[in-house]
This record gives sequence, structure tokens and C-alpha cells, in this order.
Amino acid sequence: MPRIMRIVAFGLGLLGGVTASQGPEFAQQYRQRLGGAIDELRQVIQRFDTDAQASGETRESAIARLRSNTDSFVSRQGAAMQANAERLGRLETHRDTMVQAGSFARVALMVRDGDRDVMEAVYRDFEPALPVTEEGFLSAAIGFVAVWGGLLLLTSFIRSLWRRPHSRRAAAQA
Repeated sequence: MPRIMRIVAFGLGLLGGVTASQGPEFAQQYRQRLGGAIDELRQVIQRFDTDAQASGETRESAIARLRSNTDSFVSRQGAAMQANAERLGRLETHRDTMVQAGSFARVALMVRDGDRDVMEAVYRDFEPALPVTEEGFLSAAIGFVAVWGGLLLLTSFIRSLWRRPHSRRAAAQA
């Protein structure tokens, strides 16, 4: 294989390693933002619960009262508060599942079950970082080997295809 192709494959392998190492970092920033969303929703729900109790209501009865109101604005506020309470439950369950999961499972859980709003916010503000965890180093190594090895295999395959017609012509001419 030409030396330049090995150098290109190595360089792209390094790029693949750096890119893959950011998966665990993205998941870590996602978990931080997920915790912030949970904290904020808890405060909103807690204020609502306090107001409901001051009016002699439970959260559920206060939401039902708001939703049944004929004023569309008030009714929408009841629906929004119910959605907030449901989302808080989903986010807490998701965070608990991620905490119990292993290193790479957290990345998979984020991708599979992640909250879209939180994930989009992380993506907008994502700051790449040097991986210094075992998970980050292993991800970088996997990314490097996948890209570098894949390119070497691909170029070997292409070269073997390219050589076949030439070897057939040479055999036919002899």
C-alpha cells in the first residue's frame, strides 16, 4: 500500500478517535443539563403544589380545576402544569436509569431514550473536551481503530479489484 495512503488513513483514524471520544463527553454534559432541567421543574411543581395546598387543593385537583375552566388561557395553564408534572416524572426516571447504567450504557440510553429538548440544548452549547476517563480513552481507541482499520481494508479491497483486470490482461498477452 502506498505510504501516503497509510498516512492519510492514520490521520483520519486520529480524527475518528477524537470524534468518538466526544460521545461520553456529550453524555456527561447531557446528564448535567438533565439535572438542571429536573431541578427547575421541581421548583415549578413545588410552587404550584404550595399554591394548590393554600387553596385547599391537591396538585391533581388543582390541575383538574384549571383544565375544566371555561377560560381557554386558564385551561391551557392546567394542561401545561400537567405536562410539567409528567415530564418531571419521565426525566427523573431517565436520570435514575442513567445513574445505574454503566459507562457505555449511559451513552446508549441517552441516544435511545434521551429528552429531545435537553439533547438539543446540549448540542447547541456543546464544548468538546479532552477525554481523561476510561470511557473516553476507550471510545477514542474504538473510533481510531474503526476509521483507520476500515480505510486500510477499503483501500486494500480497491487495490485488489484494480489489480485483477491488469493481471488478466497480462496473462492474456503472454
